[in-house]
Amino acid sequence: MSTVTTTKPAPTAPGPAPVDGRPGEGRIGLRANLRHIGALVRRNALQIKQDPESMFDVLFMPIIFTLLFVFVFGGAISGKGQQEAYVNYVVPGLMAMMGMNIAMGVGTGVNDDFKKGVMDRFRSMPIARSSVLIAKIVVELGRMMVAIAILLTVGFMLGLSIKTSVFDLLLSIGLSAVFGASLMWIFILLGLTMKTAQAVQGMAMLVLMPLQFGSSIFAPPSTMPGWLQSFTDYNPLSNLADAARGLINGGAVAHPVTVTLIWSVAITAVTMPLAVRKFRQKT
Repeated sequence: MSTVTTTKPAPTAPGPAPVDGRPGEGRIGLRANLRHIGALVRRNALQIKQDPESMFDVLFMPIIFTLLFVFVFGGAISGKGQQEAYVNYVVPGLMAMMGMNIAMGVGTGVNDDFKKGVMDRFRSMPIARSSVLIAKIVVELGRMMVAIAILLTVGFMLGLSIKTSVFDLLLSIGLSAVFGASLMWIFILLGLTMKTAQAVQGMAMLVLMPLQFGSSIFAPPSTMPGWLQSFTDYNPLSNLADAARGLINGGAVAHPVTVTLIWSVAITAVTMPLAVRKFRQKT
C-alpha cells in the first residue's frame, strides 16, 4: 500500500502595503515621488510640443488683453492721451488675471484626461496619486511664466516702468505664481467633480467674472459704489493686484502681500486634499 505525502507550500513573503486601497503598491518615498513628478512633467511638456496650438492662449491672451484695456479703458480712467499712466496701473493687475485664466485650463485638461482614460492608466501604476496632479500644476506654472513674460514685454513697449527694482519685480512674479498655483487646485477639483469640460468652463466663468471685474485690477475701487468697494476689500485678486503694484510702482506692500499669502495657503490647504481624494475615488 502506497502512501501519499503532501507538502505545505512555502509561505510567500507579504507584498508591499496597499496604497489608496489598491493592491501591489507600496509606500512612495520622497525621492521616488519627485522622480515620478519629473517624468509626468516631461510627459505633459511633450504633449504641448506635439500640440503647439495649446499654447495659443498663453501667447496671445496677454497681448490682446493689454492692448484692449490700455486703449479702451486707459483714456477713460487716466484721461485722454494718458494711456501710459494706465499701463503702470493695469499691467500689475493683469499679472493676477493671467494666473486665474490659466488655472481654468488645468481643470478642463484634467477632465479631458479622464474622458480619454489617461488618468485610469496613471491610477493603475505604483505612483503617488498627488504626483499626477502636482505635475499638471508644474507645467501650468511654466505656461503662466511664459504669459507673464509676454505681458511684461508688451507693457514695457507701451511705457511700463519699474520704479522699484528688478528684485521687487521678481517678487511680484513669484507672488502671482504662488497664488496661481493655489487657484489651480480649485479648478482641478472642479475638473474632477464636473461631468464635462464644458461644465468646468461654465462654472469657472461664473467664478472668474465677478472676481476679476469686482476687483482693483482694471479700475481703482474708489470709483465704485460702497457695497462693491467692500467686496473688493476681501477679493484676493484685489490684494494680489495691489501687492504687485506696490512691488513694481512703489508703495505699501506688507498688508496686500500678507493677505495674498494667507489666501494662497488657505486655498491650498482646503482644496489640495479634496482634489487628491477625489482623484483616488473618481470612477
